[in-house]
Amino acid sequence: MSFFKRIFSSEKKESLDKGLEKSKTTFFTKLSKAVAGKSKVDDDVLDNLEEILVSSDVGVNTTLKIINRIEARVAADKYLGTDELNQILQEEIASLLSETNTGEATEFVIPINTKPYVLMVVGVNGVGKTTTIGKLAYQFKKQGYKVVLGAADTFRAAAIDQLQIWADRVGVPIVRQNMGSDPASVAFDTLQSAVAQDADIVIIDTAGRLHNKVNLMNELTKVKRVMQKVTVDAPHDVLLVLDGSTGQNAFEQAKQFTAATEVTSLAVTKLDGTAKGGVVIGISDQFKIPVKYIGVGEGIEDLQVFNKFEFVDSFFK
Repeated sequence: MSFFKRIFSSEKKESLDKGLEKSKTTFFTKLSKAVAGKSKVDDDVLDNLEEILVSSDVGVNTTLKIINRIEARVAADKYLGTDELNQILQEEIASLLSETNTGEATEFVIPINTKPYVLMVVGVNGVGKTTTIGKLAYQFKKQGYKVVLGAADTFRAAAIDQLQIWADRVGVPIVRQNMGSDPASVAFDTLQSAVAQDADIVIIDTAGRLHNKVNLMNELTKVKRVMQKVTVDAPHDVLLVLDGSTGQNAFEQAKQFTAATEVTSLAVTKLDGTAKGGVVIGISDQFKIPVKYIGVGEGIEDLQVFNKFEFVDSFFK
C-alpha cells in the first residue's frame, strides 16, 4: 500500500496529531506566507522554504537535501504549482525517513530468542530519560513481559529515587545501590537478578553526564563489558533519549553521545510542548540511527513507537 492510501485509526494516532499540533501550525503558517501570491514553485519559494525548514529545526544539511530533491522535481516537471508543494514535501520527507526508519511498527516488539532483552538507556539529565524508562516499563509490562529495572545512574540520589518511584508506579522490580556505587556493579546485579527471575526485559538507566566524553565512554564501555559476563550479547539496544523541545541542542547531544558510545536507536521526547517537531526528521537523517520512540504528551500512554508514516501524516494533516 502506498503512503498516501494508508488509513490510520487509533487513540495513539489522535494523541500524535495533538502532540504535533504546535509544530504543524507554526510550519504551515510560515509556508502559507511563503507561497502567498505565488502560482508556481520558483527560486523565491524555494529560498523561503529553505528558511522555514531550518527555523523548524530540520537542520541545515537535511534541509538542503530536501530542497535539492524538490528542485530536481521542478526541473523534471518544468512546472510545479504551489498547491502541489505540500504533497511534494510530504513525499520527500517520508522518503528521507524511510532511509533510516524501516517497518511500520505500532507496538513494542522484543526480538525472538533474546532473553533477557537488555536495553541500556543513555542521555543527559533533564531530557526525560527516567520518565521514558518508566513509560517503556509500563508498555512492556502491559504487553505481558516481565521487566526489571537497573538504577545505574548512581551519581545522583534523585535519579535513583525517581526510578524507584516509576518502578513502584508500574509495579516492576528494581535493582539499586547507594549513590556513588559503581554503575557497572549495579548493571551486573540487575542482569543476575533478571536471569534468576526469568525476566524478559532489563532496562538499565545510566548517568547523564557529558562534561567529559572520555569518562563517559569509559564508563559506558565498562557497563557493557560487565553486563556481558551475564548475558554475552548485552546490551541488545542502546537507546539515546533526546529532548525534542531543545531543537539544535538535541543535535549536539546526539553528536556527543554517538561519539562516546554505539547508539543503536533514538527516543525523542517532549514534542507536544514545542514547535520543533522537525528535529525528528533532521536527527534521523543526519545520524542514520532509527527513531524508535517519540514522546507526545505527559500521559503514561504518550510514549509511542515511532511510525514514520503516521508521523508524516500527522505533521501534514
